[in-house]
Amino acid sequence: MASEDEINLLVIVIDVNPIWWGQQSQRQPEFTLSKCMDAVIVMANSHLVMTRSNKLAIIASHCQENHFLYPSKHWKAGDASGDHLAVYGNGDGKYELLSVANDVITEEIRNLMARTQVRGHQTDTLLAGSLAKALCYIHRVSKELEAGQDMKSRILVIKAAEDCALQYMNFMNVIFAAQKQVSNVLIDACVLDSDSGLLQQACDITGGQYLKIPQKTALAQYLLWVFLPDADQRSQLVLPPPVHVDYRAACFCHRNLIEIGYVCSVCLSIFCNFSPICTTCETAFKIPLLQMMKTKKKKLKATN
Repeated sequence: MASEDEINLLVIVIDVNPIWWGQQSQRQPEFTLSKCMDAVIVMANSHLVMTRSNKLAIIASHCQENHFLYPSKHWKAGDASGDHLAVYGNGDGKYELLSVANDVITEEIRNLMARTQVRGHQTDTLLAGSLAKALCYIHRVSKELEAGQDMKSRILVIKAAEDCALQYMNFMNVIFAAQKQVSNVLIDACVLDSDSGLLQQACDITGGQYLKIPQKTALAQYLLWVFLPDADQRSQLVLPPPVHVDYRAACFCHRNLIEIGYVCSVCLSIFCNFSPICTTCETAFKIPLLQMMKTKKKKLKATN
């Protein structure tokens, strides 16, 4: 167990892609975005009440923006943790921190979805940007620590929509940035739909837990069982076995997973077929004359 002076920061990144959740509500009406947010709030409350020094942040990953649900702009920066006295208000027996936090999260997600206007073909969740914002927030909190204080931080990603191959490089940069932090930032992944190769790699590299839940309606139970305990406590629990990590990269041209491909030496874009011009950074590559002569010889032998 962590000491009371040690801060345990949990950043929850939840995929609120309106396209996916709209289709999900039609396929499975009993599991909607509202039900998912209820499960997330249950876990957030549990994390805050476990230790008074625990801190929390929740980021909504949208197809148009990444938005802080908690702490929000209307929430005082110093009140984002449970390090003050419990105050019971209105005679309802509620812990004030949890009551206000729940109202703030609900209001922010309602405002975010109300101003959503999906236009064009940009329907991919901006997950890489959300993870980058989470790392920036963790770095900011670490700079505000008092002398002698330690902090453990982790990121929990609740993934809904499918991976976007165009975010591959940004995603990998975020993963390695989390690994290179002074205290390694664990990335956990709770996948609601199809498996995510990018999140599998993120969890394996940072030492986090990856789980594709078999029943979406039991999301709250899986969050409390698997993802609420920190890294030290997990060694004493019986958790789901680790999954096979798919380390194949996605090509930038067809978004297919490949084992052998071509990599641009300038922007590191990956392609399944050779092209003299990189379609990402438009760098033109010079093909060695010797290689061209060998190719011509092979074609001549084949015709003969």
